[in-house]
Amino acid sequence: MASQELHIDIPVKLSEVKNVFSIASLSFEGDLPAALFHLDLLMDDVANWNAKAQVVAIFHTNAGHVTLHDQSYNGERNIETGNPYKHIVKKLMAGGVQVELCGATARAHGWTNSDTLAGIKINTDAMARTTELVQQGFVKVSES
Repeated sequence: MASQELHIDIPVKLSEVKNVFSIASLSFEGDLPAALFHLDLLMDDVANWNAKAQVVAIFHTNAGHVTLHDQSYNGERNIETGNPYKHIVKKLMAGGVQVELCGATARAHGWTNSDTLAGIKINTDAMARTTELVQQGFVKVSES
């Protein structure tokens, strides 16, 4: 009879993490966008490993709205419930993730810095920023 306990065959423990998440659209794990779930999982691992971490999440294209505060989110999404992702975005930022919005996406939607959640940084554009970080040794993780 097979054991009912999960056995990890390849345990991973890193001392340093340098990742850039390129998030162009949202796919879901249940009701949670997979990219946010994966970022949260990685940051939990980083904390458990007591690792040095530089993690950047760049929201662009069809996922840029994740970075908006309630009023701007409501206007963009034509709803009145506010940004349902703001709590996890704020948690990730509090845990050390640098969250960025693509400047090209912001321009295409008419968003300004005042439309974003506090602490969100706007870069020139997602492709240039991702290229810059990869050239600095970051591992690119594509989430869509």
